[in-house]
Amino acid sequence: MNIRSHAIFPLLLAMMVSFAASTSGFAGDTVLSDPKPDMDNPRKIMLTLTTNDPAEVNSILYNVINIQKFYGMDNVQLAVIAYGKGVRALMKESSPVPDRISSLRQYDVEFIACENTLTAIDKTAKHLLEGVSVVTAGIPEIVERRLRGWNYIHP
Repeated sequence: MNIRSHAIFPLLLAMMVSFAASTSGFAGDTVLSDPKPDMDNPRKIMLTLTTNDPAEVNSILYNVINIQKFYGMDNVQLAVIAYGKGVRALMKESSPVPDRISSLRQYDVEFIACENTLTAIDKTAKHLLEGVSVVTAGIPEIVERRLRGWNYIHP
């Protein structure tokens, strides 16, 4: 008799998969690397913002929130670096989510706009939402932060 045709086969298969998952770490939580993140050694994560599409901007901001929830506010530094079309998401006149950005600023999330982009669209720092900082160039800011140990995420 073929065991696969027997009624107990699905139960045995489920038990084997469950055992394998529990012993291999497959079903477990993310294992934090050493040194573990804490107030003195937070994870440093930057995300890029290159769109003003409301759905995509919201998705990036949800990523920020999920990262902060995972590590805990005191154990992570987060920066959102906008260049190109993403700068418009940080502007008073065109941000699709100004209240969300303001709220995340209160939780120490940095929002950074590229001055080269501002110049190209004939805008200045005064056109940005409150608390948004400006760097000369967005991409070199990413490069330099990576060299200082920041992790780069391009959602």
